[in-house]
Amino acid sequence: MGVLLQINPVLRPNTSTGRIMQEIGETAIAAGWTSYVAYSRGRDGVSLPCRSIKVPVGSRLSVVLHGLLTRLFDMHGEGSRLATMRFIRTIRRIDPDVIHIHNVHGYFLNYSMLLRYLSRCGKPVVWTVHDCWMYTGHCYYYTAVGCDRWQTVCHDCPQRKAFPRSWFLDRSSSAFRSKAKAFTSISRGLLTLVPVSQWLRDEMGRSFLKDCRFQVIRNGIDTEVFKPVQDSGVREAYNIGGRNIILGVASIWSREKGLDDFVKLDSMLDHDKEVIVLVGVDDSQRAQLPADIVCIRRTSDIRQLAALYSEAAVFVNPTWQDNYPTVNLEAISCGTPVVTYRTGGSPEAVIDGTGLVVERGDVDALLAGIRHFEQASGEKTRELCRGFALANFRKQDRYGEYLKLYEDIAVR
Repeated sequence: MGVLLQINPVLRPNTSTGRIMQEIGETAIAAGWTSYVAYSRGRDGVSLPCRSIKVPVGSRLSVVLHGLLTRLFDMHGEGSRLATMRFIRTIRRIDPDVIHIHNVHGYFLNYSMLLRYLSRCGKPVVWTVHDCWMYTGHCYYYTAVGCDRWQTVCHDCPQRKAFPRSWFLDRSSSAFRSKAKAFTSISRGLLTLVPVSQWLRDEMGRSFLKDCRFQVIRNGIDTEVFKPVQDSGVREAYNIGGRNIILGVASIWSREKGLDDFVKLDSMLDHDKEVIVLVGVDDSQRAQLPADIVCIRRTSDIRQLAALYSEAAVFVNPTWQDNYPTVNLEAISCGTPVVTYRTGGSPEAVIDGTGLVVERGDVDALLAGIRHFEQASGEKTRELCRGFALANFRKQDRYGEYLKLYEDIAVR
């Protein structure tokens, strides 16, 4: 078929973008493609299992230096010059038919150097857009603070101290102009931007990328892993008993992910009948949360996670800023309805019967949604959720859309 090169800072399958990159590579290999995956050596090493041909980029030192450049001078994505120069030489050697980028931020590549090469090499580029960093002067998301400066020119960034944190300087204005120049340098005929939600597609239509070619391809999940699980033993393991489980899951909990909202929600519950279970809580957060909340550390055991989803009466996602969170898909695929805020692309996985969408910050409405599904939960709801997941969330279907896109652009 051809040669595919994917690029992302992480390869680990317990990260969403790392797993997606590996699984797309596996799908391409099954279709006859040769698959390469480029990632940060400094973050993931070289020993990770992977069916694609691994291309480690940079070193631990280059990641550290890039991190310092970010913290001290607000120059995220502008370090790693030597690593990027060497990687470009590797791209020339591989000579891919399609270059598929997931992320270039993450302390491992210099986006200006890479984009300068891509604008001249004549290779078709697919760019999956997982967050908003590509078209802002600093931040990954802006909805939590209600910022719209990215629609004109970023300046005086209200999230300078949010990831990727800058301790002293605010270069959001110059970074915005640099990104606008770099990310619009590839000809329209060679670049296809792939937002993973319609919300993000609409947002990008108001950015400096508005004239690019777009194709929305939503994320998929393994519906054969995330499926209803019976008699899992999780209730006994966490001493939950017969109480209704109100489940929340995040890889990293923060105020923006809704951790404070869960604390407010906990104060409103009937603890004899209901319990909040949060997955992904670290030790410092556990010490500060109410004792009534069951806290579970981040787990790489996805079968345990599927069991928790299956046992929950409702999955609650009070995120204040997000794109198309896969936790919603995973819960619905396990037969569990979702209550979420009207934030980003989070509502796009929810239809009537599989969940409810409430206004951001309205904890009373969250509770009303929870009580609705506690009363309406049953086999009918679980069957509706599972059927919707099989029709819309299967990773094989979503990755098939990428293969079709590769075939279309490789022969142009």
